[in-house]
Parts: sequence; structure tokens; C-alpha cells
Amino acid sequence: MITTIPSLRPSTPLLDTINLPAQLRQLAIEQLPLLAEELRAFLLFSVGQTGGHFGAGLGVVELTIALHYCYQTPDDRLVWDVGHQTYPHKILTGRRECMSSLRQQGGLKGFPSRDESPFDTFGVGHSSTSISAAVGMALAQQKKDRHTVAIIGDGAMTAGMAFEALNHAAHLRPNMLVVLNDNRMSISENIGGLSNYFARIWASRTYNALREGGKKALKDLPYAMNLARRTEEHMKGLVSPGTLFEELGFNYIGPIDGHNLSQLIDYFERIKLLKGPQLLHVVTQKGKGFAPAELDPIGYHALSKIEPKAVAKSSSSTVPLNSVSLIKPTASVAADMSLDDSTSVTNLVQPLPKPQKYSKVFGDWLCEMAEEDARLMAITPAMREGSGMVEFSQRFADRYFDVAIAEQHSVTFAAGLACEGFKPIVAIYSTFLQRAYDQLIHDVAIQNLDVLFAIDRAGLVGQDGATHAGSFDLSFLRCIPNLLVMAPSDEQETRLLLYTGYQYDGPAAVRYPRGQGIGADTSQSLQVVPIGQSVLRRQGSKVVFFAFGSMVQVAMAVGDILGATVVDMRFVKPLDQVMIKKMVASHDLIVTLEENVIAGGAGSAVNEYCAAQGLYVPILNLGLPDWFIEQGQPEDLLAECGLDVLGVLESVQQRMPSLSTT
Repeated sequence: MITTIPSLRPSTPLLDTINLPAQLRQLAIEQLPLLAEELRAFLLFSVGQTGGHFGAGLGVVELTIALHYCYQTPDDRLVWDVGHQTYPHKILTGRRECMSSLRQQGGLKGFPSRDESPFDTFGVGHSSTSISAAVGMALAQQKKDRHTVAIIGDGAMTAGMAFEALNHAAHLRPNMLVVLNDNRMSISENIGGLSNYFARIWASRTYNALREGGKKALKDLPYAMNLARRTEEHMKGLVSPGTLFEELGFNYIGPIDGHNLSQLIDYFERIKLLKGPQLLHVVTQKGKGFAPAELDPIGYHALSKIEPKAVAKSSSSTVPLNSVSLIKPTASVAADMSLDDSTSVTNLVQPLPKPQKYSKVFGDWLCEMAEEDARLMAITPAMREGSGMVEFSQRFADRYFDVAIAEQHSVTFAAGLACEGFKPIVAIYSTFLQRAYDQLIHDVAIQNLDVLFAIDRAGLVGQDGATHAGSFDLSFLRCIPNLLVMAPSDEQETRLLLYTGYQYDGPAAVRYPRGQGIGADTSQSLQVVPIGQSVLRRQGSKVVFFAFGSMVQVAMAVGDILGATVVDMRFVKPLDQVMIKKMVASHDLIVTLEENVIAGGAGSAVNEYCAAQGLYVPILNLGLPDWFIEQGQPEDLLAECGLDVLGVLESVQQRMPSLSTT
């Protein structure tokens, strides 16, 4: 059992011989436990250097080894779900020495990617997609001697899409395997002798041949056929939770110990000989082998980069596990704050408010509002910790609803609550709201229901990359009738606009970024902001910035350099039309600035309004480009997109060469 993160690369002589799964398959079964031990140590070391998900990866070390040992990857297809359990897979498939670049700009992605390796058969960022993709692959390969395996976590199995795929697979009956990785014992705690005995029977060719033969013999005797089927189901139901999957048309096998390599290999070899859709229930322990993670699997779901307090000098590049200070997971740290030339001496000596994470700002506001209004109900699709709702869930347990990975249900569930006079708040990441777009339109907006969407992780999200970036929400939200759309620029503005959206009689959305704010004072009282009213943050000349949300601070910095006007727009829908008209009449160039794709975004809304009103003035739209932004440090990604201070300054000066800096 490992108790601390290695500060230097551990010695892994057996793992070092495995560059591809073909080499893994040359090992004797007796060597695999040692390989698992080394793989787990190396995984801890590498994630300690870069930060990232690791609890789920620790739990699938043996499962990953067994899969690559039994299946001829990459010809046989492994489809992982969710993607953050694939770090051991990456290490075993030619990327071991690149793990130091994990989630870094230009480095390995934190999730499977078809562009990165042929062993990554399907790109995965959002959950519950593996079975659908595997059904398609299995159907396409039905005339080839290849195997298709979907590995899905028990959390991902809660989403409706997974069951849609199970239902379709039962209809098509392709030769495929679904491995249900149950790492929280949420489905069954029974992995004892009786269940193992029956699991071996259900995975045997003899049992399955008799099963299929019996179906053929009894097909013309409906009563006998039904009796036999029900008898089998009841027998399985006594020792396993597999009745549901049997009803869906899968041959259920398990549960089995997901850390027993010889048992895993035995089952995979048996299942490879079976026809039709199979489901193997594997029980694993999240954080396996790392004591703190075993005790707190939720808290150690991911890890921040380890900063050793002191690392002894060593002439060797590989050492046994060393003790370093252990840092529990934290959110990404915001970019360093800097003071401009206009900062007064008084400001320099006064203590500045400590920046707060936006998720904490939301969580504190949520509790504050719940104390005042008993109608408030809070909903999250499995993002309690990330959305800052832990305190609320403890203090207001009867008004807190974690619907699991079911974004569509979360929105329509909120709509139902609103129909009965409650005030539901859906706390959801921008990227996950995409999965509930139809429900947002059909179930909330068309009926003009009073639902507030607190949209976290808006804009770029740093090391989680394109799959988790909130790049599109302003574009897909502002085109929906009845919906109020707001983008706060700091912590206090977030509180004010959340309060405004909560008091608004209809659907409203407040989008805010990942990480920390700027240190704005949040002690001020809450009040409703007039709908559609912006704030003039800086009066200048020639150039006016219409800045939205997180980009207000960049606009202020560039405005100080150019002597430009800066307007904090606050509202994407409705726009402050009075302010736009006033600024168009008194400035030579309009610059819109947003951390959202330019196409259809907030800047496009300004363009549309000006065109409709016949307001002819040069407009420069700055935002995210028309390509997917991969992982990296937030400040580096903004610079790559030209949305840092220097990039914005350069874009404006190129449009108006006559501008001089002040």
C-alpha cells in the first residue's frame, strides 16, 4: 500500500520493457501482479508531476492490464468511458515517457483522443458514450474477426444514453462486451463465493450453448419458454443484480473482483468465445493502492501538481517511493494578478480582498438565498463538489437533488418543480448543458418557466481541454426566446446577477468562468440589477470596448493603455441598446470582447443590433476562434487566442494604426 506520492521517478524495470501491448502479451501471467504494482507507482508519480485525474485510474490498473493482455489491441477495439480512467491505458500504449506532458499545452490530452494514438479508438470527454460507439464499431466489424469492448463506469451507467445503447444492442445483437466497472459498490456488494461460482457458469460455453439450444427447442412452446426465462432470471436475481441487463437482452456475468488479474483474464478468454452482447460486472476500488485515496475516493478524484517541500539530491534518476507533502485536489489557480501604472500608493499598502473561486461564490450565494426563500431547490447532474454545493447539500439536504449524470433529466425535472411554484436552480457546467439543449428549449423556454441556470466553467477551462471548455454557451443561449442571459465580470457581479436571475419571472442563465475571481468585495448587499443595463467602467475616447464577463478585466487593462472607453455589458440578452447607441455616436471603433466563440456570440448580437438600426461604425469582434482549443494553462490559451492584454492591444492597433499608446 502506497501512502505518499513519489517525488522522483520510481524504479519500474518490468514496466520499462512494455512500450506497446504486444510486449505485454509476451509476459507470463505470474509476472502481471508485479507489472500492476509498478504501473500503479508510476501513475502516482506522473500525475503528481502534472496534476490530473487519478483515483479512477488507480482503480482500473489490473483491469487495463487484463484487457490488453487478452485482446489484440488496437485491432480489437477498447472504448473507455469515462475518459479519465485511461491513464494506465496511455502508459501501456506507447505514451509512458510522454506522461510528463499530460494536460499541458502541446502534450498528452487528459482523455482518449483518436488523434493521439490508434489505441484510443474513440474520443471521450463527456460520459456515457462508450456503448453507443461500441455498438457501431461491432456492427461495422461483424464480418471481421475482431472484438469490441466498452468499459463504462457505474456513474456513467446512470445516463439515459447508456440505456438507449443497451436497448439498441439487444435488438442488433452484435458480438460485443460491455465491462461495467463498478467502483463505488453502488450496484452490488456481493462478490463472494456463490456469486463467483454462478458467474463462472454464466461465462461458460456449455451454459450458453444449452441456453441457446433451449431457446430454439422451446420457441414453439410460449408458456414453457416464458417459464424457463423467468426461472433463469430469478436464479440470477438471487445472487446478482443482473436481471435488469438480462431484460435488456444482454447475457449478464458477474460480479467479479476487478483486482484479481488471473480471474479477469480467465473471464475475458471465456467471453471472447461467446456470441451476442455480453455484460461483465467488475467491482473495483477507486484509488486502489493509495491509502489516502482509498479512504477518501471523492476528495482524491483528481490531484493538483505536487510541490515537494524538500527533495533530497540524488545521483539516480529512479528511486523507491519517497515522501513529499501531500496536496489534496484543488481547482486551477487563476492567472497572476498585476498592478497597472495607475495603482495608487494607498492601494498598494491596503490589504486586497482575497480572490474567491467562482464555484464558492455561487455556493455561498445559494445558501444565503435558501435561508431567505423556502421555495429554492438546487439541482446538479453529479457535480456537487465542482459546482461548490457541498455546504448546501449538508445544510439543506431536503432541497438538494443530485440527479447523477443525467443532464437532460436535470433540466426537465427543474421544469416540473417550476410548474408547481418552486424556484429551481440548475447548477451545471457549460459543456454539460450542451447535452440538455432540447430540454432547455422545449421544456423550459417555450413554457417560460422560472428556472435559473448557474453555468460554471464558461470559457476556456485550461488543462481539461476542448471536451470540457465552455466555448459555445453564449451562442446557443442567446438565440432562445424568453431566456435572460448574463455574464458577470467579478465575484460581486456574479452574486448580483445570480440574484437578478433568481428574482426574474422566467428562465435565466448566468455564466461564469472556472477558477478564481479578481478579489472583488462580496460583502455588499444583494439587489436586483435593472434588466439589460450595462455599467460604464472607464470613460475614454476613439475606441469603446463592449466587454462581456471575464474579458472586462482585459478590456480595462487595454483601455488604460489606449485611453479607450470600457463598458461592462453584463447582459448578453437583452443588450443595453441605449448604451450601444450612445457609444456608437461618440467613438470611431467598437471592439466586442468575449470568452466565447465569435460565431453567433455576444459580439454577433452587437453586430446584429447595429445593422438593424442602421448604425454604421467599424466593429472588431474578438473572441474564441473557429477551432477547438486544446489543453494548457489558461493564460497561455488566452494568449494563443489573442485574448490576453497584448493580443487584444495588437488587434486594436492593427485595425486603427493611428492609435498611440498613452
